[in-house]
Amino acid sequence: MAKQRRGSRSAPHRPRHASHVGFDRLVDRAIASIPAPFRAALDGVAVVIADEPSPEQLRENGLRADDTLYGLYEGVPLDEWGGSWAPVPTRIVIFRLPLEEDFPHPVDLADEVRITLLHELAHHLGIEDEDRLRELGID
Repeated sequence: MAKQRRGSRSAPHRPRHASHVGFDRLVDRAIASIPAPFRAALDGVAVVIADEPSPEQLRENGLRADDTLYGLYEGVPLDEWGGSWAPVPTRIVIFRLPLEEDFPHPVDLADEVRITLLHELAHHLGIEDEDRLRELGID
């Protein structure tokens, strides 16, 4: 399930962050900040950082080429797994460039990376309803 771009909470636009390492650390901190029972749900999930969504990812989520995403859950939610199913790859993709562009302030960027990760984790846990995600503050 896709997490679409919401727009900046920061005022003046600053250049994109040059360091991928810094962004990796933001994602690591976001994972570490998730309470233990929920973080454990990430055990079988690859958290991947990509620069931008591919044209195929946009198309599969009903988005146009000029749309973008902050994050994307790809897999079968836990509440849909069957006992006889073979494991399928499950991953959460965090898209670095749209996040850095829309949230140039480091504090805002860190907040949005965490919100995006929580949003995609919620999809992994079976919460698909976008209204429910908004109620939980992870829209």
